[in-house]
Amino acid sequence: MTKDVLIAIKGLQFEETEDAEEIEVIQRGQYYHRNGSHYLVYEEPVEGSSDVILNRIKFREGEVIVTKKGAVNAMLSFKQNEKNMTNYTTPYGNLVMGINTQQIALDMNEEKIAVHVEYALDINYVFLADCRIAITVTPLKEI
Repeated sequence: MTKDVLIAIKGLQFEETEDAEEIEVIQRGQYYHRNGSHYLVYEEPVEGSSDVILNRIKFREGEVIVTKKGAVNAMLSFKQNEKNMTNYTTPYGNLVMGINTQQIALDMNEEKIAVHVEYALDINYVFLADCRIAITVTPLKEI
């Protein structure tokens, strides 16, 4: 995998009403492999603002950690068969997030990295939704 990559992140939430809400973000970023872990680093613009959020995704078998710094600050830890709590700080206030991870799957080769996470999400100690995140990383091809 090259250093310069295209990162596509799809998130899907299933609420109690079974309506699915899919969100997709596609950004240029950098990929690194160090000490047995894989890293993705990219900037995410904040809608309606000139602010950005610096995102770092660290992953390896059974674990994904998402760190956000800037307009939003958080460290989201996904560990298979574990529940983790974190503070999610936004310009509008703080949230306590509970992440109960059921499954993490990695599929990697030289041309593509795919990370799939399934988890239950609590906000302020109340169940919100069952969620999925699919991260696809491909080498950035200059036009």
